[in-house]
Amino acid sequence: MMAAESWARAVDMQESTAESLNNLKLKEESSRAEPKEAIIKQDPADKVENPNKPDKSGDNADTKPDEDDREDKAAQSLLNKLIRSNLVQSSHQVEVLQRDPNSPLYSVKSFEELHLKKELLQGVYGMGFNRPSKIQETALPMMLAEPPQNLIAQSQSGTGKTAAFVLAMLSRVDISQRHPQCLCLSPTYELALQTGQVIEQMGKFCPDIKLAYAVRGNRLEKGQKISEQIVIGTPGTVMDWCAKLKFIETKKIKVFVLDEADVMIATQGHQDQSIRIQKMLPQNCQMLLFSATFEETVLKFAKKVVTEANIIGLKREEETLDTIKQYYVLCNSKEEKYHALCNIYGAITIAQAMIFCHTRRTAGWLAAELSKEGHQVALLSGEMMVEQRAAVIQRFRDGKEKVLVTTNVCARGIDVEQVSVVINFDLPVDKDGIPDCETYLHRIGRTGRFGKRGLAINMVDSKYSMNILNRIQDHFNKKIEKLDTDDLDEIEKITN
Repeated sequence: MMAAESWARAVDMQESTAESLNNLKLKEESSRAEPKEAIIKQDPADKVENPNKPDKSGDNADTKPDEDDREDKAAQSLLNKLIRSNLVQSSHQVEVLQRDPNSPLYSVKSFEELHLKKELLQGVYGMGFNRPSKIQETALPMMLAEPPQNLIAQSQSGTGKTAAFVLAMLSRVDISQRHPQCLCLSPTYELALQTGQVIEQMGKFCPDIKLAYAVRGNRLEKGQKISEQIVIGTPGTVMDWCAKLKFIETKKIKVFVLDEADVMIATQGHQDQSIRIQKMLPQNCQMLLFSATFEETVLKFAKKVVTEANIIGLKREEETLDTIKQYYVLCNSKEEKYHALCNIYGAITIAQAMIFCHTRRTAGWLAAELSKEGHQVALLSGEMMVEQRAAVIQRFRDGKEKVLVTTNVCARGIDVEQVSVVINFDLPVDKDGIPDCETYLHRIGRTGRFGKRGLAINMVDSKYSMNILNRIQDHFNKKIEKLDTDDLDEIEKITN
């Protein structure tokens, strides 16, 4: 429940902007009823749910975690796709582990070097790709090699990974054959539609290549065989189409893509279904697997699904806190934290700020209070649909709101050049109440980017949260200075 009617109206206005996002539509075909809207709630089977982090930070009314603010990997991945219209500049170095170390390692600097069909090259340029991204430079020659090679690749949102495997699938299709030849698994309905959209855009000049969606709601006549050469879908429906309903002749599949493997293994049932689907495919089928992370569980799963593979990993350049000044403020309650926040705003000029809260209830209360004070505030929390979150983030990026109050749904993947201050209204802890140093780094990493100095302020309201702060300080070996927000001169000094 929002604390003020005016705030509720402001949220309604923000959410209405989601309508400006293009609703993803599936092409309706006379041969069968396709689902019409991509923007719907996820099927429980397609939803990733992890326990939320408890709040022990002194605000007793907020100790119960919010069901909707669980860290949902599938939703985060979709959000990243929606808010990134361009390729991002990756600071990662690409590392390649070849199946055959003696074979030459090729990389390309232009799409022409790949000797693509003219229609595909038109599609690539039509999508706005001028030259291959860092991951595409290395991955595409491997994916398009003859004989086909298997690949396990680490690639994050915005690096052109989807375009790379879509190009590989389109290149392998024999248009004279009217049966499925490429099969792509996505963890959720919405992510499958996003990939489908890329296939349709890139294959725009290849009218003979057809696409089918193996997703919930797309029901075919029993005994029917699919004539489309590319099938994209979620594991449960694809499994039914292959094993139970026999819509797909699995022995004729030439390329198998497993996308978002880290999301896949976090979703109940998807891991087993993916392995069962892979076992139905022919020995010579090319296997391509992609994941944003290479944790041990992901790599173990990847190597089980994709044997004898080339592996492309990303060597991450260390995120640093050197360009960020960190402070903490001692308070006794939520209200004192808010008072300290007002003093900070009264003393220094803040271009844009992100304020992180532990629960939706705190976030709603804080946003309402700031809104009453005349601040232009945006609110982001887990009960919003992904498209609504994307619209709110876009408004914040465009400078329509100067303050973004958010729960943990927004710790990663959002680069806003004007963010000069990050405030941890509540310090991040994991599900066991242990300091979450990685999330702390991601949160305050929203500032101090693009070569600018950043500012991070942490609110401490109990012995427990002071202990959390001390442990974060020890982890990064960086002193976090105390700030007296009742001394306006002292606040002014922090920006010098």
